[in-house]
Amino acid sequence: MTKQQKTALIFAIPSLLIVAAFISNHFVEGFNWTGSDFLIAAILLFGTASFIYMIVSSKLSVRAKTIISIVIILILMIIWVEMAVGLFGSPIAGS
Repeated sequence: MTKQQKTALIFAIPSLLIVAAFISNHFVEGFNWTGSDFLIAAILLFGTASFIYMIVSSKLSVRAKTIISIVIILILMIIWVEMAVGLFGSPIAGS
């Protein structure tokens, strides 16, 4: 896989997730995101993709790249869950 293909794949995933959320927002009952929700989701997803891109582009070993990328994705998931349902009750909790 070339560097250009890796870059395209890394940034295509958040793009597809945002498009899927946008389409779902119009057709799924109870899916009521506002513009700010989409903006926050885009910042989180593309920010995560940017960090992963930097890690993949680095000169670290494949094992280190994999571990760091998994940690970055887990951090995204924890932040997303906290913002959605307030798992930890922090000030950024959405409920």
